[in-house]
Amino acid sequence: MADKEEKTGVETSSAAKGEFSQEDIDKLMNAEVDTSDPGKDSDPEQDKLAEEWAKALDAGEDIEEGKPLGGDVGQAHFDELENSKAAGPSKDLDFILDIPLEVTVEMGRTRMLINDLLQLGQGSVIELNRLAGEPLDVLINNKLVARGEVVVVSEKFGIRITDIVSPLERVKRLK
Repeated sequence: MADKEEKTGVETSSAAKGEFSQEDIDKLMNAEVDTSDPGKDSDPEQDKLAEEWAKALDAGEDIEEGKPLGGDVGQAHFDELENSKAAGPSKDLDFILDIPLEVTVEMGRTRMLINDLLQLGQGSVIELNRLAGEPLDVLINNKLVARGEVVVVSEKFGIRITDIVSPLERVKRLK
């Protein structure tokens, strides 16, 4: 037991009580920490930051994480942008040409009760809010951009665009 005490440097009386000092713990973990010089291995940037915080606390400033210390915040400076010459389609915008968009053609809409929905079966007819022959809405990413009429090409449905929605009309539909 005496050999164990010499190796660890901890007295059994303090160990039996469950009380260890930081020095005792460091010795037990075989960490060679020199507590005589606390600034020996410190980072200069951390020291500078600690000094700034200490000054701010002494001055009674509110300290919030992510905000600069001290009340003096300078004006942001931005360099002037050069005017780009737009002669035809820009090659800088070529990267957006491969972005996929969702195109939807809407025949009409209706509202139903769940009970009515459950009563639907094969051959049921659902009344829509559009009249026969009215143009269909063409939506891109759920935004109305055009209207058109149904066409059949090689046994497949398609839509012939008859009207492009003006920007003014698009803004009115946002309200």
